[in-house]
Amino acid sequence: MPAPRFIERLLPSAQTVEADELRVGTLQRRCATVANAPLAVPVTVSGTLRTVTLRPTADVAALEAELYDGTGTLTLIWLGRRAIRGITPGRIVQASGRVTMRGEHLVMFNPTYELLPVSA
Repeated sequence: MPAPRFIERLLPSAQTVEADELRVGTLQRRCATVANAPLAVPVTVSGTLRTVTLRPTADVAALEAELYDGTGTLTLIWLGRRAIRGITPGRIVQASGRVTMRGEHLVMFNPTYELLPVSA
């Protein structure tokens, strides 16, 4: 039997709980949040990889991963890479580099990264 509507409004959604957990993890690791990451200066962010996509172009292949930290998303782009072991959807990653804009989206090119345990 489904919960009454008034109870559903009192309880946080699964997305809200996930976002809160990711924000807490980011702060515990002393990383910048994506929403507050400064542009063009070295910064470290952390979060869960939502998607990982290979974007082949005529010039160079690029592996792209969307990192979500509960405050926003940032696209990590490794130029010249077709795959990176451990860079998979659902993985928690800490990435360091310079954040820039590509259109309206935040991106970080060729970041250094650390794969974190899922329970972190």
